[in-house]
Amino acid sequence: MLRTSMVLASGALLLTGALAVAQGQRGKQAQLPEGNGKEMVQTTCSQCHALNLITNAGYSREEWPNVFGGMVNLPKDKETIIADYLAKNFPDKPKPKAVIMHGNDVPVSIKEWVVPSLGSRPHDPLATPDGYIWWTGQWASVIGRLNPKTGEMKEFPTKTPKSGPHGLTADKDGNIWYTGNFVGLIGKLNPKTGEVTEYKMPDPAARDPHTPLFDKNGILWFTLQSSNMVGRLDPKTGEIKLATAPTPKSNPYGMVIDSKGTPWFVQFGVNKLASINPKTMEIKEYTLPNPETRPRRVAITPDDVLWYADYSRGYLGRFDTKTGNVKEWASPGGPQSQPYGIVALNGIIWYSESAVTPNTLVRFDPKTDKFQTWAIPSGGGVVRNMMATADGNLVMACSGRNRVALATINKATLN
Repeated sequence: MLRTSMVLASGALLLTGALAVAQGQRGKQAQLPEGNGKEMVQTTCSQCHALNLITNAGYSREEWPNVFGGMVNLPKDKETIIADYLAKNFPDKPKPKAVIMHGNDVPVSIKEWVVPSLGSRPHDPLATPDGYIWWTGQWASVIGRLNPKTGEMKEFPTKTPKSGPHGLTADKDGNIWYTGNFVGLIGKLNPKTGEVTEYKMPDPAARDPHTPLFDKNGILWFTLQSSNMVGRLDPKTGEIKLATAPTPKSNPYGMVIDSKGTPWFVQFGVNKLASINPKTMEIKEYTLPNPETRPRRVAITPDDVLWYADYSRGYLGRFDTKTGNVKEWASPGGPQSQPYGIVALNGIIWYSESAVTPNTLVRFDPKTDKFQTWAIPSGGGVVRNMMATADGNLVMACSGRNRVALATINKATLN
């Protein structure tokens, strides 16, 4: 039930860490305090995950129902008892409060939809040209589709159960591609038929496929975080080639492709960015100035400038791929705000602060150095990735709230 948000709250944000926490330390099960509701929590929550995911968490009485409401449907009387018990024994832990600074007018509106599979942990969103919003239901092992005009949703199961779909992208023919994070594969979904084709990693050491992205030649590039690798897949032949990053345990994470067709990615385990030669697959790394920097996601503007979310320090960073120059700005939410999902849209940088309460959508204008922020209505529960739509809006997946979201930007009044 609570595994998604508990993993987020306990800081086990990497897949390997999440699995380790779910199993408990050395197989030991956490103990719940005595009190009215203990047995309900014990029997309801432990069906899906270890109880230490609860004991490591902390929410207010108002927040707890939103947390487990995205995991399981409960009768009102049972929900009240469980919420009271959890709030008493696992109260809200100190978190940075969101800094809201959008001015007198609010040119951004955010609408959210609860996805069908409770506890699915929507990970990455995808906006396709036909207006649909897609998401990966990582723990339900489904690929979801939303029509934002009608609210109609459909989920497509993965071919291999418990694949842990993570990143999403689409090819020119409308097929939806995803990384099977838990089982080391790339999947291709045909939305018309529901048929899924799988491409397994050729090397058993190639674990944790993460972010997928097509280049202009139709080649699929992807990072493999815990394997310290980057891969490429040729859809015409099914051939997969892999390259290992020079720095050990650098954790290749978010990826973009520049105007020349060169993939760039951030290395979440160290303070580095890197590029990979699309022909030779040689990886070149670039060290960022602050040794504490941990870039997690990355965006790119038409001038081939990279914008990275510095998760560990609470900064927005700019890296010029032509000169190597770096500039940084403190995020509005402060050093513990954990900037995460990020995208560039018409020269503006948008990202989410994942550790403030509630999570925020942040707008940064490089021309004026001006920040604006908006609260995500549900609280967000960590927005790991976001994407621009064809009509200039933003899609997000709110993992800990089991939702997908559309942020509509009123271009006429935004300044």
